[in-house]
Amino acid sequence: MENTNLDIKAFLDQDQKKDLLRLLTAGSVDDGKSTLIGRLMFDSKMLYEDQLAALEKDSKRMGHAGEDIDYALLLDGLKAEREQGITIDVAYRYFSTAKRKFIIADTPGHEQYTRNMITGGSTANLAIILIDATKGVITQTRRHTFLVSLLGINHVVLAVNKMDLVDFNQKIFDDICADYKNFVTQLDIPDVEFIPLSALKGDNVVEISDKMPWYHGKSMLEFLETVHVSSDRNYDDFRFPVQYVLRPDRDFRGFAGKVASGIVKQGDTVMALPSRKISKVKAMPSYDGNLEKAFPPQSVTIVLEDEIDISRGEMLVNPDNLPRTERHFEAMLVWMDEEPMDLSTQFFLKQTTNTTRARIDMLRHKIDVNTLDKSEVDKLTLNEIGRAVFTTAKPLFFDPYKKNKNTGSFVLIHPVTNNTVAVGMILDKLESKNLPSRISDIDKQKIKKGKSLISTENRQAKLNQKGVTLWFTGLHGSGKNELAFSLEKKLFDNGATAVLLDGSSLRSGLNRELDFSPADRAEQLRRVAHICKILNDQGIITICSFISRNQSLRDQVAEIIGKERFNLFYMNASLNYCKSNKPELYIQAEKGEIENLPGVDLEYEKPLNASLIFNPEENEFNIDRILDYLESSKIFPLK
Repeated sequence: MENTNLDIKAFLDQDQKKDLLRLLTAGSVDDGKSTLIGRLMFDSKMLYEDQLAALEKDSKRMGHAGEDIDYALLLDGLKAEREQGITIDVAYRYFSTAKRKFIIADTPGHEQYTRNMITGGSTANLAIILIDATKGVITQTRRHTFLVSLLGINHVVLAVNKMDLVDFNQKIFDDICADYKNFVTQLDIPDVEFIPLSALKGDNVVEISDKMPWYHGKSMLEFLETVHVSSDRNYDDFRFPVQYVLRPDRDFRGFAGKVASGIVKQGDTVMALPSRKISKVKAMPSYDGNLEKAFPPQSVTIVLEDEIDISRGEMLVNPDNLPRTERHFEAMLVWMDEEPMDLSTQFFLKQTTNTTRARIDMLRHKIDVNTLDKSEVDKLTLNEIGRAVFTTAKPLFFDPYKKNKNTGSFVLIHPVTNNTVAVGMILDKLESKNLPSRISDIDKQKIKKGKSLISTENRQAKLNQKGVTLWFTGLHGSGKNELAFSLEKKLFDNGATAVLLDGSSLRSGLNRELDFSPADRAEQLRRVAHICKILNDQGIITICSFISRNQSLRDQVAEIIGKERFNLFYMNASLNYCKSNKPELYIQAEKGEIENLPGVDLEYEKPLNASLIFNPEENEFNIDRILDYLESSKIFPLK
């Protein structure tokens, strides 16, 4: 009895040490994905007797393999799958051999189930792409290969199935391999293996078949047992997103989470982001005692030598090897929601343990997954893939997805429905000069939940003025602020109802999370334009003083407010005048201490359609010119 216990313990210890291979199968409808996995499990004797009996019974009743056992029924368990003989949902199966443990994701081949394949392949180390030998490389083959490349899967097996239907012809196999190689060289997949087989008959699945003596490679199972995938993990860049702060008593404070990448040892120096505080790893307590080191994908608790304020969503890293810390980045996006993308939505973005608000600044292009052609679109719909530019409310700590899957991936969550609407793979950060300067398109739908009982006309008649926007543009130091504030005082003295908006006051409150990048400058003006529209609807005159550096931005602001309400005034001051008026600002810009200053490192376009153009040295007369303009335009009558 004691020997039996020792044998069981030795077996369990050996089984525990076996590494795990996660793989997915992909291919067109009827290529035999489910059949291949079922055959692997059957021939490797991984099925129980009751499973075999049920499989034989189901094969006779609803199978699609004639007199043979339909191994696909092991995975296609949904009623609709069995009726149609296709895979609809992702099916996961676990089995183990003497050398390795496996988790297989059987994914659908239909284009309408692209999101299912993305889900199934998100954790895979290897992909088996099946091809029907009677059809060769088809559109779906290219689509699945592109998706595998997008997911960063480094190992691909091209399984040329149904070789029995082409009499195990070597030339057909070689032609398919050559055709596939011509396509796959366009993508970033470093390891591709080619195996001819017949999943239904079992040829080259577990054992090498004598029906293809010209093939000198490994069987499918032998290859899966021996393919080297451990080096795919990133053991160089230590990243530890904090998931939870453990504080069971006053004497213990530990940070719990999963090691996303890299290796951490007791005594290592680490940095906490975003605070950049430095400390050392004091201990890594666990149920089995203190750990000397930890590596991905271990979940551990780290205790530091120093008291540092660290919360969920923050990250411990190696101070000599830092991730990107950015709010602006570019990513590939797979849209997974039934509702089309709406660029005006402020999504929740979840990356590692960090959650923040995010907006899509620009959709650069959509990629046709069948042809790899790129096209310009203004939104993505279900299962479509595109390249987009993002801005987040607070900085993310990330690496490019190609380098680190765990820190380079994210999901987008809709703020109202809480649906996961998309998954993203970060390409890299964006320099400020490359950020798009775009104001989101106006939502032209007229549906509103509430509508005022007082019309704009009635408000204007009561206030004895028209609700319009007086927009002052010009460089820093041009004198536009002085003129705008002086006008506000003059209108107040004359009984007008006016509100003044300028960059400084808005950045201290409403827009405090925005920086001075082109994208955030554009976002600020978009928000200001909507405020102006609301105030103008109430019959209030708005006075706005913003640089608004190019014609495109000013046109979009006018479009939001209403062109008939938008009155553009230009303070025509030379750059030398502006520098003499605000010397400290321009000296800092010329030294490179501040970036994105219009007139210095950002171009300023003079308006061509300004209603009034002013000389900053004549502000006394400029006020009178504006008042005359307001009276002649019947915006506000002087008393």
